[in-house]
Amino acid sequence: MGSHRALPAPALVLVAVGSVQFGAAMAATLLPAIGVAGSVALRLGIAALILLAVARPQLRGRSRRDWLIVSAYAACLGVMNLVFYGALLRLPIGVAVTIEFTGPLALAAITSRRRLDLLAVVTAGAGVVLVSGALDTSWADLDLLGLGLALAAGACWAGYILTSARTGARFAGLDGIAIAMLLSAAVVTPIGILGAGADLLQGEVLAKGLGIALLSSVVPYSLELIALRTMRANVFGILLSVEPAAAAIAGLIVLDQTLAPLRLVGMALVVLASVVVLGGGRTAGVPEG
Repeated sequence: MGSHRALPAPALVLVAVGSVQFGAAMAATLLPAIGVAGSVALRLGIAALILLAVARPQLRGRSRRDWLIVSAYAACLGVMNLVFYGALLRLPIGVAVTIEFTGPLALAAITSRRRLDLLAVVTAGAGVVLVSGALDTSWADLDLLGLGLALAAGACWAGYILTSARTGARFAGLDGIAIAMLLSAAVVTPIGILGAGADLLQGEVLAKGLGIALLSSVVPYSLELIALRTMRANVFGILLSVEPAAAAIAGLIVLDQTLAPLRLVGMALVVLASVVVLGGGRTAGVPEG
């Protein structure tokens, strides 16, 4: 990790954003083999082991309030991953991430008093309609379940941001996320084992699981933690706004997924709205779980 000192904070955030989306694209290749629960179990389980080894969080001496808060954080983390991976099974990654991104965007707008942010939310809503394909796809051909799962992931992301802030106030460094990962993995892993069974132990599956855990959790959390020590919240928010575009690029490179021009326009509207809202906020957003 010594090389991060040579990179400015914005570059660290952009690397983290790309890491998350390429991790999601890799997860999309694993989902058909072991399912949603199995994929989430591998990601959370491996990430938890790595973060526990690195952070070595203090478990003893925690108050009941501490455990309630970190448990809520863990619940948001686990459910967010399950519904997002469910969306990835049904939607192109660029579409899923764009719709999911409305969660933190709406949260930031709700807590803002700027009229411009309300206009930005309306713009983002129009973008989501375009991205969903509602204007150029018949109702019968729309994957309503996939769209609903992506929206649910966005709601969970908003909850994740709120619980993350409270967890960060009570747990130092990576302690909070390490404990939350452990708690989420403890719940999801048995479900994943029931669904995927021995397939979870295949060499290729484990290798992909390790890659997903590193790209989607360990690397971005570490880089963003470093970057946020010196970066203003509004700058972080602007950089975070490129998540949908990064997802589209990852989908093209890893999954050979292309998006129709109308969906690209919708994605651009969501990114623009995110820059306005998150770039003008006082608090930084939180990376996707």
